Amino acid sequence: QVELVEPGGGLVQAGGSLRLPCAASGRRFSSYGMGWFRQTPGNELVCVAAITWSGGTTYYADSVKGRFTISRDNAKNMVYLQMNSLEPEDTAVYYCAASTDPYYSGNYYDPNGYATWGQGTQVTVSS
Repeated sequence: QVELVEPGGGLVQAGGSLRLPCAASGRRFSSYGMGWFRQTPGNELVCVAAITWSGGTTYYADSVKGRFTISRDNAKNMVYLQMNSLEPEDTAVYYCAASTDPYYSGNYYDPNGYATWGQGTQVTVSS
C-alpha cells in the first residue's frame, strides 16, 4: 500500500517556475506507476504527466509538453513535477497519484488507473 503527500504548491507569476514534490510511503513505491493530475472547479481531473514504475517512460498532456517534467527518485520515495514557463491556464489543484497495480501497463492518462491519491495542492499562476 502506498500513501502520498504533496507539500508543495503556491502562487507564482506567469512565466515563472514551480516544483511540486510528492512524498510516498510504503515499501513497494518503486513498483507503481505515478501520475500528476490537475483539476479546476467544475471540470474533470486531467493527467498532465505520468511516469512508469522504472522511470523509463514518461507521458505528458499536449498542453504541458516542453514545459513540465515529471521525475522520480525511487531511493527516496519521491516523485516531482517541475513546471516551467507557467501560464495562468495552469492554475488548478494538482494531485499526485499511484497506479492501481504494481508494474502498471494500462492507460496512464486515465484517472481510473490510479488507486491512491494525495490530498491535492493549489497552484495559482498570476498574469
